[in-house]
Amino acid sequence: MKDTFQRPAGLLQPLPIPEMVFEEISMDFITGLPSSKGKTIILTVIDRLSKYGHFIALPAHITSHRVAEVFVNNIIRLHGVPRVIITDRDPKFMHSFWQEINRLQGTTLAFSTAYHSQTDGQTEALNKCLEMYLRCFLADSPHRSVQMLPWAKYWYNTSFQTSAGMTPFQVLYGREPPTVARYIKGSSSNELVEQQLLS
Repeated sequence: MKDTFQRPAGLLQPLPIPEMVFEEISMDFITGLPSSKGKTIILTVIDRLSKYGHFIALPAHITSHRVAEVFVNNIIRLHGVPRVIITDRDPKFMHSFWQEINRLQGTTLAFSTAYHSQTDGQTEALNKCLEMYLRCFLADSPHRSVQMLPWAKYWYNTSFQTSAGMTPFQVLYGREPPTVARYIKGSSSNELVEQQLLS
């Protein structure tokens, strides 16, 4: 029998609950998607407190520098600089450019491991929801995923979250989400509006 000098594995501990929205976020990539307008990757970003999610379509070959640009334009511009970002160990997040730009902003980068991906369970759950949504609504036309991402984001952020007792939209904005009127074919006299609402 071989002696081991490792401490016994303990129970996983949940991450502490953030105090403010978009103070702590987690991020991941969904890859290997059919090309849609030249995009085959979706960057998913979720706020750990409100569960509010962002879905950003990206091309297959994207640099760490470009991911940082997209992050600034789509997340920091709307919510400010997060205090903590939780990601997996994707090379884009491990790149010195990404690490240095976050260090300069005072953001702590926390990395999950292949053995403990539960560290980033919120993003994994979000990714499963988004993949299910895209499979259901794009089964016959997967090349339209970029067009459907805004609707997927609306659907996800206006869906009830048990942990919060309300929708992510309500947590973030403090009110019920506006309802989207169901379009009845032939209601618009403008042909372009008709095509857009039916697509």
